[in-house]
Amino acid sequence: MTMVAILSGAGVSTDSGIPDYRGPDGVWTRDPEAEKLATYEHYMSDPDVRRRAWRTRLDGPVLRAEPNAAHRAVAAFERTGNPVRVITQNVDGLHQIAGLSARKVLELHGSARSVVCTSCHARSSMEEALDRVRAGEDDPKCALCGGILKSATVMFGQRLDPVVLGQAMSIAKAAEVFLAVGTSLQVQPAASLAGIAAEHGARLIIVNAQPTPYDEIADEIVREPIGTALPALLERLRQDTP
Repeated sequence: MTMVAILSGAGVSTDSGIPDYRGPDGVWTRDPEAEKLATYEHYMSDPDVRRRAWRTRLDGPVLRAEPNAAHRAVAAFERTGNPVRVITQNVDGLHQIAGLSARKVLELHGSARSVVCTSCHARSSMEEALDRVRAGEDDPKCALCGGILKSATVMFGQRLDPVVLGQAMSIAKAAEVFLAVGTSLQVQPAASLAGIAAEHGARLIIVNAQPTPYDEIADEIVREPIGTALPALLERLRQDTP
């Protein structure tokens, strides 16, 4: 059976009410200052940035979001027995909530559903931290050591976990079909996975509304809305599999 790898970007989750970052109506397009909330240096050095970040998490759509047709289609594709691995740039956990086996999902940029202490590295749930914010703590500290808490996501200025990145590269090299879905393919090293897959013989299919730097090496480019395009594409791949 054909090994399918899916690199999923922010565009996969926009139908769930989570805006993308760099699109025409993206979070950082509309408010360039918001990028500071996801920049490690600003977050660690400026209490005002941290307080704003916690308010944004409190009011943000991520934890309230539900999987959409694209997430459900990937989970359904796996249930048919097709070998599939998802490498996601998203931090919302919606692939898993849709029913895709957690072991089949590689979260390149971490998870917004957990928090981590930047001093002792203890982890706890985001909901627990947000309950403290609701109770009046505008910049909650680690309950164990008093260190600064942040979401368990990779911020700008932080390196990707080398183990996770290595696993992603292995998946890209092994894939027979590589789908880059809802990603601008501009952020490295995640974007390079598309090129690695193509170099190792994968059929590269890009599903994205806007052009990407990897369009010229793609075998197929789909500009249709992801919520309809990805389910149709996966169904076609399912039917093509012996």
